[in-house]
Amino acid sequence: MCGRYTTIIPAPVLEERFDATFDGSAPGSSYNAAPSQRLPVITNAEPGKIQLLQWGLLPGWVKDVKQAPKPINARAETLPEKPSFRQLLQRKRCLVLADSFYEWQPTTRGKVPHRILLRDEQPFAFAGLWDEWLDRATGEVLPTYTIITTEPNELMATIHNRMPVILQGREAELAWLDDDVSVAAHQDLLRSYPAADMREYVISSLVNSPAHNSPEVLEPAVA
Repeated sequence: MCGRYTTIIPAPVLEERFDATFDGSAPGSSYNAAPSQRLPVITNAEPGKIQLLQWGLLPGWVKDVKQAPKPINARAETLPEKPSFRQLLQRKRCLVLADSFYEWQPTTRGKVPHRILLRDEQPFAFAGLWDEWLDRATGEVLPTYTIITTEPNELMATIHNRMPVILQGREAELAWLDDDVSVAAHQDLLRSYPAADMREYVISSLVNSPAHNSPEVLEPAVA
């Protein structure tokens, strides 16, 4: 799964990298992005805007918000099989902007957190699905998203049995947002990122709490 990540690249760099502008004021750096937070996303509906959506999918058809699950991840392999995800794969895809993510490796000493990033340390996009939920009592519209996961590459397999889908280059990002691309072609984009282009290192347990949102979270663990 993918339960935490970072977006620490300055807003102007993100805007240039993804050829989109923030819809409103840009947020500060997030060293420990966590579910329920509003984080930078680009939707297929407005590919020229970077919007802040809440992490944890709340489909538009949900009636009881308190009881509804709010999945932070969706398995790539089963998207076509689940009616709610299948419809979003067809109609509501998004880029989730990031520059690294965290995963916890089970060991005999407990779970050890790792930070995973691209070798060139550049920002990238997770493949995501989004939706909007309407509060009929207040008229408020809540946009939310989930991050798609897939089988791990060789690097990630030593840490966890899943990894988030990182879209492989600008062409793949644009294709993911393109409504004229077939569902089969969209599904084909949901692959493991090449392990040779990624790196990882162990960090301290500071990352375990979302309250820790500072550069210290990124520091390698002391042996």
